[in-house]
Amino acid sequence: MPASRREKIIEALLALLAEKPFEKIGVAAVAARADVPLADLRAEFGSTFEILAGFVRETDRKVLANPDKDIEESTPRDRLFDVLMRRFEALAPHRGALRSLTRSARRDPALALGLNALAVRSQQWMLAAAGIETAGLLGCMRAQTLAILYAKAMRTFLDDEDPGLARTMAALDRELATAERLAHFAGDLCRLVPRFSPRRRRRDRGAAPAETIPV
Repeated sequence: MPASRREKIIEALLALLAEKPFEKIGVAAVAARADVPLADLRAEFGSTFEILAGFVRETDRKVLANPDKDIEESTPRDRLFDVLMRRFEALAPHRGALRSLTRSARRDPALALGLNALAVRSQQWMLAAAGIETAGLLGCMRAQTLAILYAKAMRTFLDDEDPGLARTMAALDRELATAERLAHFAGDLCRLVPRFSPRRRRRDRGAAPAETIPV
């Protein structure tokens, strides 16, 4: 199926991000790379940041549209771990763009804050996919906590070329284990953190044993 205009624009921004910093990419450059008129790009997006937001929403959609039927009867903890790993898998083709975006966010606090807002919104959907409540202030706290944990695991993911993402799984496991320890002080968070099952993940994904060893 031919790519839609929105898809072409998002892919163009990601391609440019792999080549240069986000702050040096303008809407005209994105339109040229996507081979769409500037007026058509404006009809779809209001800025390069809105294109990024579109990419995040599309990633959300891909994860939500492909639930793992094998874990539907599992605990919410196991379901959340699976959801987060499926998100990493969906992002795997875009590591170059994500590395560039991470560097830009470190230099630009405003961009970092904007990306955090996108991340929190996405993690609310990931929590919902795992059957974990997202309503109210508590739901917002869960999503913000999960966004921070996921960003830390992202640092490993960006350099993890193993098709089974063994290092990424190990990093995510460590971050979630840390949150589980902190949950003794934050009560409710203990219900958010899934407990890693390395034997099952390796069997399901054919990954190498996880080694012990962001946006």
